[in-house]
Amino acid sequence: MSAAVHLRQAGFAGSIALLGEENELPYERPPLSKDYLAGARERESFRFRPAAFWAEKGIALIAGERVVAVDPAAHEVLCASGRPITYGDLVWCAGGRARRLSGAHAIRTLSDVDRLKEQLESASRVLVIGGGWIGLEAAAALTKLGKSVTLSEREPRLLARCSGRALSDFLKDEHERHGVEVFVGSPSPDPAGFDLIIAGIGIEPETVPLLEAGAEGGDGVLVDELGRTSLPHVWAAGDVALHRNRFGPDRPIRIESVQHATDHAATVARAIAGAPKSYGAMPWFWSNQYALKLQTVGLSHDHDEELVRGDPASGSFSVLYRRQGKVIALDCVNMVRDYVQGRLLIERDTVVAAKVLTDPGRPLKSLVE
Repeated sequence: MSAAVHLRQAGFAGSIALLGEENELPYERPPLSKDYLAGARERESFRFRPAAFWAEKGIALIAGERVVAVDPAAHEVLCASGRPITYGDLVWCAGGRARRLSGAHAIRTLSDVDRLKEQLESASRVLVIGGGWIGLEAAAALTKLGKSVTLSEREPRLLARCSGRALSDFLKDEHERHGVEVFVGSPSPDPAGFDLIIAGIGIEPETVPLLEAGAEGGDGVLVDELGRTSLPHVWAAGDVALHRNRFGPDRPIRIESVQHATDHAATVARAIAGAPKSYGAMPWFWSNQYALKLQTVGLSHDHDEELVRGDPASGSFSVLYRRQGKVIALDCVNMVRDYVQGRLLIERDTVVAAKVLTDPGRPLKSLVE
């Protein structure tokens, strides 16, 4: 949806069709595991745009259609319904499909959460499988609803794939303080003891039609600095795009965040509209759990040092990640100032002594040359 909007903003005057599998107007996903699950927001409040907007912009909405094949030679996609659709340029922003467990709810689509909420009313004990962001946000939302929540993560700690130990340990303590029973590094408890089970165990990128058409990739579709795949006139952006990121490690990666999806789509739109500019947006991410405002900036992949700035026991602190002495990412807990100022450290490849970085009395912006 962002790609379609950015195409118009970039001056693209041709026809645009926005095709999606769900029978819904485009909407934001972050509220699904937060306010919408907790009953604090209505579904219409996080529509990406009202229905009239799409007509005004000349963007046709094709809902309820899933692409199952791409023919790059014919410039055509085939939908599961049998419907063929031709294109001049194809922008693949299909994201990912939730990994699912038999008998468990997922949190990926509006219909997922609507089905979950229907059963929540009669449920008192809930098992959440997965200690990533979705699982943690769901546990916090359900606790607010008065449910007895157990969270299980098979890795040795929470957020093991995206954050350091300091944040993992802090969040485990915080969830337990709010009554969540947390298991890490062990098999999930017997599901028979629960009224409801939720699986927050990640997504699989939606790559099959493009890979079967000959696009390069694997865990995602490989794209260049403008979002072009190896197929002519086929582009990819967001969760599904395997790309080299100037703020990441020296290898292609995927990033699963709204910010990345939006900024990457803008890069593709500008290139199609004739104003190409290499993708270079700094990654950032946020999460709300209980009274915690969690903000991440940069990418901590392959960090070789983790520094804690402030006292986690106070509920306000930051974790700085370094690689070869350079600050590459920050996780900030109720520390908006560090989050804002820390971007400069990352942008400037700042190298500062650890004892200076971890001094909460020194504003981070004062350390930038």
